[in-house]
Amino acid sequence: MAETATLSSRFQISIPKAVRSAQRWEAGQTFAFIPKGMGVLLMPVPDPAALAGLAEGAASDDYRDRLDRLRRPRSGG
Repeated sequence: MAETATLSSRFQISIPKAVRSAQRWEAGQTFAFIPKGMGVLLMPVPDPAALAGLAEGAASDDYRDRLDRLRRPRSGG
């Protein structure tokens, strides 16, 4: 899908219908703009009610984050 849009003089972009339909985006949805290199990732912000119970049953002990990970040297030749 290679759709394009033009930035208006009011800094607005209309999302092409083919993209809106494929993603099931609706008017009034909130989006996050996430910088990625020379571009931007556009992600819909989920409704908090849709997240209820998402992590139900997840263990809160034995939590690890990125700081816990080991950096392994690259092998190669």
